[in-house]
Amino acid sequence: MSSSIPFYHNLHVQYIQSLASKIDSPTSYEGAVTEHLRMSGIYWSITALSLLLPAEQVDQAMNLTSCCNIENTSTSPENKTTEGTKNQSIVDFVHDCFDESTGGFGGNKLQDGHILYTLSALQILAIANALQEDRFLQIKRKVIQFIQSLQQSDGSFAGDKWGEIDTRFSYCALSSLSLLGALNDDSNHTVNVQKAAEYIASCQNFDGGFGCHPGAESHAGQIFTCVGALSIAKRLDLLRDVDLLCWWLCERQCDSGGLNGRPEKQADVCYSWWILSSLSILGRVDWISKKKLASFILKCQDEDDGGIADRPGDMVDVFHTFFGIAGLSLLGVLHEEEGGILKVLDVENGEEGGEERKAQYRRIDPVYALPTDVVRKLQLQGQIWNPNKDSSLVDDRLRSYSIYNGDM
Repeated sequence: MSSSIPFYHNLHVQYIQSLASKIDSPTSYEGAVTEHLRMSGIYWSITALSLLLPAEQVDQAMNLTSCCNIENTSTSPENKTTEGTKNQSIVDFVHDCFDESTGGFGGNKLQDGHILYTLSALQILAIANALQEDRFLQIKRKVIQFIQSLQQSDGSFAGDKWGEIDTRFSYCALSSLSLLGALNDDSNHTVNVQKAAEYIASCQNFDGGFGCHPGAESHAGQIFTCVGALSIAKRLDLLRDVDLLCWWLCERQCDSGGLNGRPEKQADVCYSWWILSSLSILGRVDWISKKKLASFILKCQDEDDGGIADRPGDMVDVFHTFFGIAGLSLLGVLHEEEGGILKVLDVENGEEGGEERKAQYRRIDPVYALPTDVVRKLQLQGQIWNPNKDSSLVDDRLRSYSIYNGDM
């Protein structure tokens, strides 16, 4: 009898597609709780679907770059039409969230610009191949200036004009500038990358981890933002005792096989991304039990309606669905040949027929949280740590990055 665990491909695709109508409904629970962060919700949805489907299918399924006609089902005479209602594309929505007063993107229309949602907006535009469109190029300089305005004298970044400082914002700033091709734009003096990297390094704690600012408690999410930012800045050499850092990360694996964000907390699917991405950049994914983690993620699926929850038995949401699928991609189980722990079910009635999909699934990049083909097309920069000093052992998805072997 096979020990493989089902991966409900069709159900996940349908769940993600169904979120669009729920989020747009002013009376839905999903619409109410995600109103302030709609931009990030769209990024999670689009990227999750982009790992499961080819780019053209994602575009068609989610109206990424083109509008579609939605049938008008209203029975009232004043609302009934014969042509239907035209629904704007996601790229149109992203541009509608641009805040002219700051130069950043808000989490929804008519919201102030913030670095978190600016990165999500740029990631969406990158997936949509829309960063070179005329209408974006017209505002590109304003976006760069917005990011510039957020850097502080110590190298840190604020999230917006109100001044909150967090290492998350450092990652968002450097990742955004890299997506814009402006990270090392000396002619425009974008930001001080050296100071930014030094500030991030100052947030490393005695236990090897990182917090949201110097002296703050180590947290797996903050570790990703710091390691990711240093990778983009090509300053992994600033890390102190990488083995200690990776040991702290691998200690986050619980008896269930899942990972938690800090000591004495429950396992949560989202840390499959935060921790695996860091371990991938630092070349130590094999320090955890990949099979047990994959099993934990798969047990968090809703086998009736699709989607992935934070832990088995809980309600699914798009946040954990994206990071669960991303975690399975980083583990490689979405792409392994037949006979692995994961068995793709491609139809609703449970019949097996989706194993061939594994070869079609797109891979996630651990630095930029985007499909690897998007990262390579944009020629984004990064650095990885190779403790083995053998380039043949480097994950294929990371071969385009510069390799640091720990020598200076």
